[in-house]
Amino acid sequence: MELHDQPSPTGTLAAPPHTERRRLRVRGTSITLLKEVRERAQADLGFDVEYELLDFIACQRLSAMEPEGYDIYEQCFHNLDIVWFWGALRPIDTHRIVDWDKITDLSKAGGISKYAWRGHGDAPVRKLYVQPGGFLGPKQGRYISMLPTVHNMDSFGFDTRLFGKGDVRAPSWSWLLDRRAKGRIALVDEPAIGIFDAALAAEASGELQFSDISNLTIAEIDALMALLEDRRRQGYFCSAWRNAAEAAALVHEDRVSVQSMWSPVYGHLGKMAETFVESAPIEGYRAWHGGASLSRHLEGEQLDIGYEYLNWWLDGYAGAVMARQGYYMSAPERTKMALAPDEWAYWYDGAPAARDLLGPSGTVVVKAGARRAGGTYLDRANRIAVWNTVMEEYNYAARVWDRFVRRVNEVQK
Repeated sequence: MELHDQPSPTGTLAAPPHTERRRLRVRGTSITLLKEVRERAQADLGFDVEYELLDFIACQRLSAMEPEGYDIYEQCFHNLDIVWFWGALRPIDTHRIVDWDKITDLSKAGGISKYAWRGHGDAPVRKLYVQPGGFLGPKQGRYISMLPTVHNMDSFGFDTRLFGKGDVRAPSWSWLLDRRAKGRIALVDEPAIGIFDAALAAEASGELQFSDISNLTIAEIDALMALLEDRRRQGYFCSAWRNAAEAAALVHEDRVSVQSMWSPVYGHLGKMAETFVESAPIEGYRAWHGGASLSRHLEGEQLDIGYEYLNWWLDGYAGAVMARQGYYMSAPERTKMALAPDEWAYWYDGAPAARDLLGPSGTVVVKAGARRAGGTYLDRANRIAVWNTVMEEYNYAARVWDRFVRRVNEVQK
């Protein structure tokens, strides 16, 4: 009989000592904080995983100001600067990342295969490595700011009833300002994302030209917003959305002919999927890269389980879930092992779907015979025009963007 099983003075067996179950608190956005991921992580890791789901801006602000309120910060590299600058995060030791060598060069060196990235913006490598003095930069070293995980190359969706099908005219970002779609154009309401879609459209249409599209000057921001305001007054825009559900609703309600779009939305368009499709813009994609960071307060056992969680993210299952909603993972070899061969063929190799493919929730998101716009992973990675970025004049851009978006949405009320 063990010590805690000895009879108590009253003759009953003493209760075993209470041990509190370990837990990890993850703060992030709807991109990665999915029910399926949390439940599998808990099952595999043996500790509770608690999610705090916020929008991009609130997540960044609270994580910078309240580092004690979370253990893991899951966001995008372009939302890392402020949180790191405030000292809310601790460096990640790559010697404790089991599959660090399996992370592709697109994530940790700025290029992949024969592709040498020459685009603009916050490519993850620019903020990945902790430099002497605590700054972030591209010079490789042992310590990193954020473990690179999920990423994608975003574009826009368009209605083939208006813009047509086939290769008669390659899709162009200029369609976000196209007169043919007047009154049926929507943008994403996030200043570090939507403003670049608009800037790509302005350049593609030939109306504006920027010296560095990822780092607009105040004069360039003013010129872009003047152009957008002119189009707003003419009634070009029907909405600015904040999440995938809002973007899908615009399509379901047949209110939009072209709009900024995220990959998971295409799998939830129902009958509209036959006419509203993903583009592969001739000018290239707007890319983003997410990851996970450790809060500065982690020590001892809590730091250990933080590393367990980071390593689990690269182990395959999470990458498979991300693939099923159209996203890529930084360690694709592990993801390939967790996907069925025909799933890998569609999502990564650009092959036609051999059967109906299911999304993370178990519903059909790809019909048999469909082919992903833009081709293979390498094809898409080779055509990045700009990465999501927090510009030097971000505060100014965010204020004027917010004012523009409020005016767009006020018309719909």
